[in-house]
Order: sequence, then structure tokens, then C-alpha cells
Amino acid sequence: MLPEDQRIAFIGTGQMATALASGFSRQLIRASNISGCDPSEEARKRFAERVGAGVTVRRDASEIVPDAAIVFLAVKPQVMSSALTQLAPLLNGSQLVVSVAAGYTLERMLKALPEGTRLIRVMPNTPCLVGRGASGMSISASVRPEDTALVTALLETTGIVEVVPESLLDAVTGLSGSGPAYIFQVIEALSDGGVRMGLPRATSTRLAAQTVLGAAEMVLQTRQHPGELKDGVTSPGGTTIAGLHALERGGLRASLMNAVEAATLRSIELGK
Repeated sequence: MLPEDQRIAFIGTGQMATALASGFSRQLIRASNISGCDPSEEARKRFAERVGAGVTVRRDASEIVPDAAIVFLAVKPQVMSSALTQLAPLLNGSQLVVSVAAGYTLERMLKALPEGTRLIRVMPNTPCLVGRGASGMSISASVRPEDTALVTALLETTGIVEVVPESLLDAVTGLSGSGPAYIFQVIEALSDGGVRMGLPRATSTRLAAQTVLGAAEMVLQTRQHPGELKDGVTSPGGTTIAGLHALERGGLRASLMNAVEAATLRSIELGK
């Protein structure tokens, strides 16, 4: 684990950085061991409020990187090039660098960083903010086993982690990285259906959200195939098969598959 006197620095203090840092501070390290920098005063303020008392926030990376053991690059892909240019001269060769930017490859980042930089790419998602995240992780050749173990332990404070070849990280982006937005739409649509049939909005939304949560927990805990679990709810000639038939007519499965494909392809485009 990270020694008590070593720090984690976040370049960028937006939503994803806040989600990760707050998870780390809840379970594994003190908020006083975390720092973040961002040109936006509003982003810095939200980061500090969410991560907890003792966290350090600054405007410039030069104020936090030299003292850090791990540096998280939590910036948009569109500004990654300038962030790498700013970061490179601040690294002293001992830091582990972790990127959470979609599409930006290890090779491309390593070309902009000092030779031998230990670099990991991570694709988390926003449910990290509530400890129910899903992250994919890919490592560069210079990364040590203890680096991988440390970043895995940190990410597990925010949910689950899957180590995948970098060639599959765009697919992780299209599935779990963008996936919460798809599920928010599913919950909203289920809630709309309940309202259409007479339920109060608050009741309908709460039931819809809990239904999605419960179904997901059944998949994770039972490890049964989703199709098998679906069949367990579906009685011959019953209500569920009528609803499933309507979903098939609407092309729900094809639409979700197409969404993952479209988001994956966009992630690949962002990396070029």
C-alpha cells in the first residue's frame, strides 16, 4: 500500500477525479494525502468539498506533482497534449502516472513523457462516486507488479476493476465508461412507463432505480447468465413475457448494442 507520507496528485479536479479521490479517501488513504490542481476555481472547490478536510487544491500542477508518488491525469482527451507537455518536466522518475482519459493511448502518452515513465491507463465510470464503479485498466511495459496491485487496490475502493489489454480499452469505454448514461435513460423510461400507468413520479422513479440495482446485484452475486435469470422471471403467457415481447418489437437489445459500438468507435477517434 501507499506509505503514509506519500501523496496522490490529480491533474484535473472534474467529476471523475472527484469520484476517484473521494473513494480513495473514504476507504484507503487520508484526504490530507490527496491533492488536486485545476484552472477552474469552481472545480477545485467541488473537489475539496467532496474529498474531505485536509485535501490540497491548487491552480498549477507544479505545486503538487513534485511531492506526489502517484499522479492521476484526469483531463479531457482534447487537452491531454497540453497537460502532458506541462507534466513532463515536473516528473522526477519515481512517480507512477495513471491516465483516465478516453482514447489516448499508452504509446502516445509515453512519447510525451520522460523515458521509463511507469504509466497505467484506466477507464473508470461515474458510479465510482457512490462506490459502485466499473473500471478497466491497461498497463505499460515499465509498470511493476506492485504498481498494478496498488492502483487495483485504489480503484477497488470505488467499485470493481478488470485488467484488459489496451486494444480492448476502447470497448470498456463504450460499455462501462459510457454505460451509466444508457442506464439512466432506461431508468427514466421505466419511470415514465410507471407514470403512464398511474404511479406518482417519485414512486415510479424509486421503483425503477431499485429494480435496475436489484437486477444488477443478482447478476453479480449469482453469476448466472442474464438470460437464465430473465427466464426465471418469465412465466408462460404471463406479464413479463408480454413486456419482453414489446421490448423486442422496439429493438431494445439492438439499440444498446449499437450504443456500445458507437461509443467505442468514438473513443477510437478521440485517440487518433
